[in-house]
Parts: sequence; C-alpha cells; structure tokens
Amino acid sequence: MQKIRKGDTVVVTTGRDKGKRGEVVRVFDSSMLVTGINQVKRAVKPNPMKNEVGGLMTKEMAISSSNVAIYNAGTQKADAVTIKSLDDGRKQRVFKSTGLPV
Repeated sequence: MQKIRKGDTVVVTTGRDKGKRGEVVRVFDSSMLVTGINQVKRAVKPNPMKNEVGGLMTKEMAISSSNVAIYNAGTQKADAVTIKSLDDGRKQRVFKSTGLPV
C-alpha cells in the first residue's frame, strides 16, 4: 500500500517550492506529478499536424516523493503517514500525529 496516492493533497518540504501545496496527479516509483509544483519552461517546436504553436511552454515536472509530505487538514500542517492493520485484516492509512484516517 502506498503512503501517498493520486488525489492526495501534499506540501513541499524542500526546494524552491517549499511550503506550496498541490494535488497529486500521477505517482511514479519514487517521484510524482503535483499540480502547480516544480514548473519549468520548455521550448517547443511548432507542429502543424497537431495544430500546436511553437514557443515557450510551462509544464510540471516530477518531484521526488522524499521532498513532499501529505497535508493534514485537521492540524493544517504537513504530516507523516503510517499503515495500520484493522481487526478484519484490511489496511488503512492513518496520520502519525493524530492517528485519524487519511
């Protein structure tokens, strides 16, 4: 079970975007795409077959999962997540500070 999943709100803990919040769009092995985080400008060639104009394009790049922490709405801070086994054998993600489910 992954500790951070698609759709979770995360806070950047290190780097130039430190303190910013965003929603996880896609999770890779050790990195993830987060909306509004780690934006870079790339030069794009025009492609008339796809009706694309050339020029500078801003896009989001992947950020390492070690540089983000899940956002706890109850405490309004970044928090760690642990996995707890329930009595019926299911697993559930819970915040370490409060013990409440994610």
